Amino acid sequence: MKRLSALRLKVKDPTFLVGFYTDMMGMQAIAQEDGWRLGYPGADADLVLLSGGADYVHAREDRYWKIGICLPDLDLACAQLRARGVAVSAPRQFRDIGYMAHLTDPCGFVIELLQHDFEGQGPRGDPDQPLGGGAHVGQITLRSGNIVAEMARFAEMKLLSVQEVPENGFDLHFLAYTDDVPPNADLKAVENRPWLWQRPYTTLEFQHIAGAHFAQVAAFQGLEVS
Repeated sequence: MKRLSALRLKVKDPTFLVGFYTDMMGMQAIAQEDGWRLGYPGADADLVLLSGGADYVHAREDRYWKIGICLPDLDLACAQLRARGVAVSAPRQFRDIGYMAHLTDPCGFVIELLQHDFEGQGPRGDPDQPLGGGAHVGQITLRSGNIVAEMARFAEMKLLSVQEVPENGFDLHFLAYTDDVPPNADLKAVENRPWLWQRPYTTLEFQHIAGAHFAQVAAFQGLEVS
């Protein structure tokens, strides 16, 4: 079975970012000839930082959006980050999708923190572990104006969940290399969402805004599949 094994980003100073992702995000780092590979143990995707990039400022018109780190205790993770001087948004339950917060790394790349369960549910984390322990890269998120074309392009991946957010003008589609079957056959079912945030592998998430056009981001060097 193939897996989504890495996100490749070209950054201004890969070595500078390594300390943030290891110390604050609890990732492990391995030096490579062309940069650094960072990640958590397990089947989720790594983050590959390549040299040669420039200062990065995210825009809503960009095709590349963020990585999502799923974890068991969002409140604890946010408290740990703030105690170490990292700015992170207040945790909130976003509709019936998930309990989440957002931050940016020192070079401006967006990170979403997403709890395995909805607000007030799930086990507590370990205060002695970064982000409360149990973190993994749950999503790599791109934007698209044509989900039919994306589904054809990534036809080897399985659609696991569709989440509509009509008041914000978009819907979310989550794909993965897996044989897993969601608890509910209706891919829009709310009960599938905490199940999705607990998968040990990384999903490819599309924020779909029908007919929209998004700019390619020079920093985004593509996805690695192995």
